[in-house]
Amino acid sequence: MMMSGFFRLGVWQNFFRAWKSGYSGNLEGEGFTLGGVYVIGAEKQGILLEHREKEFGDKVSLPSVLEAAEKIKPQAS
Repeated sequence: MMMSGFFRLGVWQNFFRAWKSGYSGNLEGEGFTLGGVYVIGAEKQGILLEHREKEFGDKVSLPSVLEAAEKIKPQAS
């Protein structure tokens, strides 16, 4: 995302939301890497949820993570 991230309205909205709630973070590391969340099922279930950040501060929906986690079937012993 590099410099284009600084010009996106959503990035600034996410920054101010985090700042208002008291999150300060740190200035260590690269800082330009977007994250993501995966919920992966056992054996051949594969990926049950994939969320890739589209911009800095793009959060995954907690209910969707919980819903995907409930779909994980235990491995056969």
